[in-house]
Amino acid sequence: MNVFGIGLPEMALIFVVALLIFGPKKLPEVGRSLGKAIRSFQQASSEFQSEFQKEAVQLKEAVKTTAELETKQIEAAKLEQDTASSSQKS
Repeated sequence: MNVFGIGLPEMALIFVVALLIFGPKKLPEVGRSLGKAIRSFQQASSEFQSEFQKEAVQLKEAVKTTAELETKQIEAAKLEQDTASSSQKS
């Protein structure tokens, strides 16, 4: 079992030190507080990730739209050049 890069022996040592510092009566309360903090961090992280993905999709769409517009502008410029050169030859 490996949580946050901490193995089972390290977790046991942390638990024993916390038990010595906080005592058996306060330890469940400290554990609940720590669990709530971790849960809120995970929620904030997932919200950030979803916002980042939304922005990435919007950016991708903007790039796609810009590329399509540029292609149309290039085609229009070529058409104008062809029209101008054919009118000059006549």
